[in-house]
Amino acid sequence: MKRLLIRGGRLVDPANTVDEKLDVLLSGGKVAGVGKAIDAAEVDEVLDATGKVVVPGLIDMHVHLREPGREDEETVESGCRAAAAGGFTAVAAMPNTEPVTDDQATVGYIIREAIRAGYSRVYPIGAITREIKGENLAEMGSMLDAGAVAFTDDGHCLASAEVLRKAMTYSLIFDVPIIQHCEDPELVGDGVMNSGITATRLGLAGNPCEAEEVIVYRDCALARLTGARFHVAHISAARSVDIVRNFKAEGVRVTAEATPHHFILTDEAVGDFDTNAKMAPPLRGAADVVAVRKGLADGTIDCIASDHAPHHYDEKEAAFANAPNGIVGLETSFALVYTELVLGGVLDFSTLVRRMSTAPARLLKLPGGSLAVGDQGDVTVLDLDINWTIDKHKFYSKCRNTPFHGRQVTGRAVATVVGGRVVWRRDGD
Repeated sequence: MKRLLIRGGRLVDPANTVDEKLDVLLSGGKVAGVGKAIDAAEVDEVLDATGKVVVPGLIDMHVHLREPGREDEETVESGCRAAAAGGFTAVAAMPNTEPVTDDQATVGYIIREAIRAGYSRVYPIGAITREIKGENLAEMGSMLDAGAVAFTDDGHCLASAEVLRKAMTYSLIFDVPIIQHCEDPELVGDGVMNSGITATRLGLAGNPCEAEEVIVYRDCALARLTGARFHVAHISAARSVDIVRNFKAEGVRVTAEATPHHFILTDEAVGDFDTNAKMAPPLRGAADVVAVRKGLADGTIDCIASDHAPHHYDEKEAAFANAPNGIVGLETSFALVYTELVLGGVLDFSTLVRRMSTAPARLLKLPGGSLAVGDQGDVTVLDLDINWTIDKHKFYSKCRNTPFHGRQVTGRAVATVVGGRVVWRRDGD
């Protein structure tokens, strides 16, 4: 039974209201001890965290690993390695693969590939409907038995209120969240970026905030009707944040996540047709960025997720209207959040850990997000003083589609521990 001692770091564990210099002892994949000056005489390995911060393993609840089907863009192995390099001990994988993750066989395949890779844990999210066509419910129960943790047709808004109502009602049996990509397809129409001055200047079709807002409101109302757990993926619009806040105040079981690109960038980042700034929902206006930040600060928005969406270089080199949506984010997410929100005075560091570890673990009912004795031994060690430049050419992900290339940031993972084992360690790059 291997014993790992993480020694000399500042332990920040909001689940247990801990923020002080403490050692953490891991044994048998679990937390075996937390305290000051733990004896290292009988441990197999010592990880020196002096001057660093030790937190429960970061969890990204919204990533696209592309496997099966698009291994040219990402594999479970390359995605998990990128996750570990970004400090994530676990990720939740979206189902819009080829074939779609809509049965227990595909769920099991993804989990086995993650175990084989040996980096971060992967928790598959199953499709709500078969082949994400928005028509017939997928085999939700059997997918949960195989290891799925939630359901979504992510990338495809489930437009039928009746199908979604049935899915929510069925989900009550298992008490798992239904996650929605909230964009009304008819209102989006041919829109490829946020409606506004930049879209007009570039002559591009606009996608209005209302396309998101009407679905957020409708689905919150359905959650109120059914009593189900409903989660808003990558929220982007100011009024959407207000809608979630109001339904939460009513006691409706609604949660939400936000991405770094939606609370850092505006639609002006599209510049002169930069496809690395093309995503769905699109980058919005400055007032929306402020609203998302406020939602993260006051708890209206529960989690921060990357929506890591790798795309091949040739695909992103297409004309803006034809290029796919999405950016990579696993290796830049923490630094962007820390730089923009903590150093920017929006969140304190403990709240960052809550949004990136504790809350996603609770939301998906995962055995993480806490470092109390007996908890899962997943740990991230962070250097909050390191200043570095985001360089897409050094990503472990197979793809390079990021609008943050060349950006100066602060804070970085230096070691990632999964189940008591160091799966990744930064060597000074």
